Amino acid sequence: MIRRRPLLLAALAAPSLAYAQEIGSAARPIRIGATAGPHAQVLEKVKEIAARDGLVLRITEFQDYIQPNAALAAGDLDANSYQHQPFLDQQVKDRGLALVGVGKTLIFPLGVYSRRIKALSELPQGGRVAIPNDPTNGGRALVLLASRGAFGLRPGSDFRATVADITENPRRLRILELEAAQLPRVLQEVDAAAINTNFAVPAGLNPVKDAIALESGDSPYANLIVVRRQDEAAPWVRRLVAAYQTQEVKDFVAATFQGAVVPAF
Repeated sequence: MIRRRPLLLAALAAPSLAYAQEIGSAARPIRIGATAGPHAQVLEKVKEIAARDGLVLRITEFQDYIQPNAALAAGDLDANSYQHQPFLDQQVKDRGLALVGVGKTLIFPLGVYSRRIKALSELPQGGRVAIPNDPTNGGRALVLLASRGAFGLRPGSDFRATVADITENPRRLRILELEAAQLPRVLQEVDAAAINTNFAVPAGLNPVKDAIALESGDSPYANLIVVRRQDEAAPWVRRLVAAYQTQEVKDFVAATFQGAVVPAF
């Protein structure tokens, strides 16, 4: 019996150690990434709600759209919250990432802003218009601009549109494709810029009041909580999504962003 006692103690201790290291515990928080700004702000509220259920989150903020997926795929994160399905699909295709969306979060309507004009109809001949340089948001920007008469696009164009799909450009507008996070910084230097809301808000732009063109609130580009495919059915994933998709988060979004950000759940 004496010889077996250490084995018995080890067996009893093993479940406690496993529990302590369970993802979502204090010893092993859920490491979730988000772009700085509204996505991260909302996650802070989710973190508070999740804690009541004993779920611990650790939030990491990023300044671009590429690193959160790279960090998740590499195992440096457990989840991220910043991208819509078309962007994720393109990343999976282009980079071979084994990532999957597990729950809808927010819609961030894309807006066009300007320090020089009050309407797209005022764009000058040869004017410069900046758009995001990633494949999906760039296409969204082109569709929005075309829908407001800035230029013509090939029939049936969607988020996959490129500058090559512009069919009519009577003002000979010059389209500048730049990293999405940089667009608020160049707003003074161009005639207009299409800026994602998660970058517009931290720059002091109010999509509802300041945009001279804005996607409708029923935009199909709902953002997602994304995890590695191997974790899709994990219990902590279901608990994370449940903590996010609450009325409390809806109320927080409404009070904080005044219609500039729309819950998609």
